[in-house]
Amino acid sequence: MLNISNCLSLDQKRILITGGTGSLGRQLAKILVKLNSTTRVIVLSRDEFKQHEMQCWAQANGWNERLTFFLGDVREYDRLRRAFYGVDYVIHTAALKQVPAAEYNPFEFVKTNVMGAQNVINAALDCGVKKVVAISTDKAANPINLYGATKLCSDKLFVAGNSYSGMNGARFSVVRYGNVVGSRGSVVPFFLHERKKGILPITDDRMTRFWITLEQGASLVLNALDRMLGGELFIPRIPSMRISDLARVIAPECRQEVVGIRPGEKLHEVMIAMDDGRQTFQFDNYFVIKPLSSPWREDWSALKGRPCPPDFYYGSDNNTEWLSDEQLTRMIASLDLPEAQKWAKERGR
Repeated sequence: MLNISNCLSLDQKRILITGGTGSLGRQLAKILVKLNSTTRVIVLSRDEFKQHEMQCWAQANGWNERLTFFLGDVREYDRLRRAFYGVDYVIHTAALKQVPAAEYNPFEFVKTNVMGAQNVINAALDCGVKKVVAISTDKAANPINLYGATKLCSDKLFVAGNSYSGMNGARFSVVRYGNVVGSRGSVVPFFLHERKKGILPITDDRMTRFWITLEQGASLVLNALDRMLGGELFIPRIPSMRISDLARVIAPECRQEVVGIRPGEKLHEVMIAMDDGRQTFQFDNYFVIKPLSSPWREDWSALKGRPCPPDFYYGSDNNTEWLSDEQLTRMIASLDLPEAQKWAKERGR
């Protein structure tokens, strides 16, 4: 994954993170306050308790003076406009994400993921923000569930936002990646917990997934913030793994029980659908889907990107890079989770 140490000039910059108390938001804030002593980070989120925890964490590390906290919701445009005042860059991570909850509460997901995206775009345009990076998901590529559909709509809104900003206004880009190892709702904590029962439920033994660490995800976002032209969608080149292999590495002593794919779930993840292949450029560590139309008229090939074949498809099933058992073991052992640390100690890691 890309090195962020020297790629982004953050001197005296103010960076706001929506959903900033989530896993990615915390990781981004940690990197940003370490990276440059004059960077100011503004955290906007709905949960006052998580903000309190984050304030205590910042104070313990001597970062409290460089972090500002706003209680607010991306559904509320007026609050966003107040928070965005004087901000240089925005990283939009706030979203409702649970697939089953989206099917039961569709209007709530539309309000946050779609209307919230529109509010972020409008507030950025009205407040003179220079750059906005929005976080997407693999589920937005050929979506089959409501969550993925709302994130696809959000992606389209951010790309189109460039048409409203003018040549000197805000620029908007999107970052898309898949499962984050050990994140809330991830299968790794679930398997670590369930292994004590002697049986691990597997949705389908053919199922594959992309895998990325939280640190890699944050690195991709900050590099996108640095390199973005406006309107493009960044996708990392990351390895795949089989769910059955992950279960075997975590608990080789357990029996695997196939329980079937859940509603709204895919057998294989897709990051770049075939219809997007003709718009895709590949770089050493990532892909870029360029917008169908861009007011900037930039040449992505001039940035050392190579056009992908017209029928290019990037899925977790046709990936050229796969995680070995040893790589899976190292990734699990490195997680900052009590269950993972206990598991690693049992295996002498």
